[in-house]
Amino acid sequence: MNKPISIGKEHSPPLFPLGKVVATPNALDALDRAAVNAMDLIHRHQHGDWGNVPPSDAEENDRSVEHGFRILSSYPLTEDQNLWIITEADRSVTTLLLPEDY
Repeated sequence: MNKPISIGKEHSPPLFPLGKVVATPNALDALDRAAVNAMDLIHRHQHGDWGNVPPSDAEENDRSVEHGFRILSSYPLTEDQNLWIITEADRSVTTLLLPEDY
């Protein structure tokens, strides 16, 4: 007998195109120091896991996917360091940066 399976967000199609993916030097250094794979965070971002953003920002991101506005995710790299991923409204570029790089 076949059993139904659940397909999580990690197996769903991307919600939006990323465009060109770029990163600031500070972001690359922080990812390296924290031993975090940037592709894992990019995948989460593109599949609607916005990381550690307030609920109102998560709701705004959901609307932004639907209406073509800018999308911002935030992921902890260490206890005191977050990485932001921002996809521009026109989906031409996605940037990995530290908040202080903004």
